[in-house]
Amino acid sequence: MFTHRYRYLFALLLSVYTYLNTEFCEVYDYFNIRIEWYMAFGTILAITFLTLESSQMIEAFVRKKFPPETHKKAFPLAFFLASSTLATFISIGVVLVVGMGLHAFSLEDNITPLKLNLMYAWLVTLLFHLINTIIFYFKEYKSSRLEAEELKSAQVQAELQLIKSQINPHFLFNNLNVLSSLVMKNHEEANKFIEEFSKVYRYILQHHDTELVPLKTELHFIKPYMFLLEKRFGESLQFKIEVDPHHEDKLIIPAALQILIENAIKHNILSRNKPLHIQLHANGNDRIDIVNNLQYRQSTEPSTGIGLRNIVKRYKNVCQEDVHIYHDDAIYKVSLPLIRSHHALNPQV
Repeated sequence: MFTHRYRYLFALLLSVYTYLNTEFCEVYDYFNIRIEWYMAFGTILAITFLTLESSQMIEAFVRKKFPPETHKKAFPLAFFLASSTLATFISIGVVLVVGMGLHAFSLEDNITPLKLNLMYAWLVTLLFHLINTIIFYFKEYKSSRLEAEELKSAQVQAELQLIKSQINPHFLFNNLNVLSSLVMKNHEEANKFIEEFSKVYRYILQHHDTELVPLKTELHFIKPYMFLLEKRFGESLQFKIEVDPHHEDKLIIPAALQILIENAIKHNILSRNKPLHIQLHANGNDRIDIVNNLQYRQSTEPSTGIGLRNIVKRYKNVCQEDVHIYHDDAIYKVSLPLIRSHHALNPQV
């Protein structure tokens, strides 16, 4: 409201409307106020414009003291009270200048005009701030709705990413090739492979629409997934998991570990001479780190970054926590928050 490009036009029209109403109701005759029409209109116009401008001037100060992002109720109230205080002094000043300065009225003669103009100043301040508050909460509503739509979109994309990464023809083809060779060589290993393969898909079907899962549940999925990868890549891929047991009941975004492991394999060279080392650490603070050594492929398909972006966005929406990403010439590390249950239930706490 206070920065709208048509605010001055609104203030002018409001002043004209108010003055016409005072004439229609014969306010000046009723209260025996001896003042020219242009002085009466000028007084109303001055109070309206000065009240509007003073509110605009102090808005930044009030926003600094009561950030509207975190003080959605306190900000409009504090802003209104501060503006009303300024409007009071503005009204007193304008009435005294017009009454005593320009017309030489006595203080007693200015009491009634002062009361009327104070009432007008408070009412016009209330009107301005009601409009401003409606605009403020409407923007908040639009922002919340947009965030909800973005979260919904991120969840859908994450589900598609998960299903696509696990059920795409390459994944099936590669694992069926491994299975075929195991059937020919070692029936016991083939049975083990089929069992772990089924665990991966069971997890996908059970948790593809789940917002959060316990870390121990995610690890139970990752271990058979790692088994499939180890059977496929052999000594070219090495895993290490170090997770303190007291972290296992904390919550994590489902399939986040799988997506990050897949990214590491996708973008790095894997060979017996240059094995890819992937480590999962959760020993200290409420985080789990996924670390791999860097040995980038010379040519690879362009990275869309959808998987990592969705993980970041889903954490932000669920618990307001950040995903930390670090890399140098030797390693690439992604640090995911481990969420305590009460934070997950009420992320604003």
